[in-house]
Amino acid sequence: MLHTILDEALSPWMKESDLDHRIVLSSRIRLARNFKGIPFTNRGDISDLTKVDGYMRSMITPLQTVYGKSFSKINLESLSAVERDVLVEKHLISPNLATPSSGRSVIISEDSRISIMVNEEDHLRIQSMELGLQLEKAYERAIAIDDVIESKYDYAFSKEFGYLTACPTNVGTGMRASVMVHVPALSMTGKLQRIIRSIIRMGYSVRGLYGEGSEGLGHVYQISNQQTMGISEQATIEQLSQIIQGVVKEEEKARAELWTTDKEGIEDKVWRSYGILTHARRISGEEALALLSDVQLGIDMKLIDVTMNFHEMLVITRPNFLAKLVGKESMGTQERDSQRAQVIRDTLLRGLKGGKS
Repeated sequence: MLHTILDEALSPWMKESDLDHRIVLSSRIRLARNFKGIPFTNRGDISDLTKVDGYMRSMITPLQTVYGKSFSKINLESLSAVERDVLVEKHLISPNLATPSSGRSVIISEDSRISIMVNEEDHLRIQSMELGLQLEKAYERAIAIDDVIESKYDYAFSKEFGYLTACPTNVGTGMRASVMVHVPALSMTGKLQRIIRSIIRMGYSVRGLYGEGSEGLGHVYQISNQQTMGISEQATIEQLSQIIQGVVKEEEKARAELWTTDKEGIEDKVWRSYGILTHARRISGEEALALLSDVQLGIDMKLIDVTMNFHEMLVITRPNFLAKLVGKESMGTQERDSQRAQVIRDTLLRGLKGGKS
C-alpha cells in the first residue's frame, strides 16, 4: 500500500469522474484532537509520544471495521525526506509533520480519503477528503473515524471551551473545513483580490495550494474557516459552502466575460500555454502550474480538445513526486526542470491521443 501511495499521482478517491469539479477541486475536513491526561505533543516527552502512537496502533482494526477499508500505519522516521515530502505534496500530511521528529506517524486508508496524522501539533489530526464541494460528506466520514477513536480513548475536552488543542485558535470544535478551488478567470479579469478581501472580512482565510504560507500557484486556492469557538460544525460547513458557491458563480461569470469580450484572446492564451507545455525541454514547477492552469481553463471552456486530469498534473509536477517518479531523488535544478518538461509532454501526448493520462 505504501508503494501505491508514494508512486501513484492520483489517489483512488481522486479517480471518481461522476462529479463536476472543474472549479471546486476538492473538500477537506480536519479535526484536531488530543488524548486526556497526556501532555500536548510540544510539551510531551518520548514516552508520551510513544503512548499516543500505541493508542493509534491499537485502533487499526476498529478503524477498518467502521470505514470498511484497510488502513496502513506509516512510521515517518522510516521514510526518506523526499518520501515524506511526497505525502505533503499529495496533501496526506502537513509540512509540519514532515519535519524529522520522533514518534510521528500517519495512518492512511487504502483509498487515501482518510489520513490521521499522529503526534503533529496535536496528538491527532483526522483528515477526510472528497472531490468537488462535498463538505458534508467529508465531515460525516471524519466524525465516524473520530467517534470510533473516542469510544476507546477519552479526549481532552472542556464543557466550557470544547475540544482542547495545542493552538488556542483550534479550541472549540477543533475543526478546519477547507475547499480547494481553481479560479483562473477571476485572476485574468482582475477580480480575484476583491473577492479574497471579501472572504477574509467574513472571517475565512484564503491560502495557496499547500495551505498556510503558500502561494496560489496555478490559480489554485484553499478557502477555510478560522473560527472554531461559538459556532457549530454544521454552521461552519453551511457558511463555507455558501461562500464557495458564491466564488463558483463569480468564476463562471468571469469565464463568460472572457468568452464574450475576447474569445480569440483566451484561445490564444490557452493554445500558447499548451504549445509551450508540449514542446518545452525545461520548465520550472511554478511556470508549469501556471500554464497547466491555462490549459485546464481551455478544457473547461471547450476551447481545446485534450484529455488532462488537473489533479494528476498538480502532483506529478511537484519536485518530490517527480523525483520518485523518475527514480532519482537527488537532482539539480536543470535536471529536475528537464524531467518535469518530459513528464508533462508525455502525459499531454497520451491525453491528445485519447490514452490514459
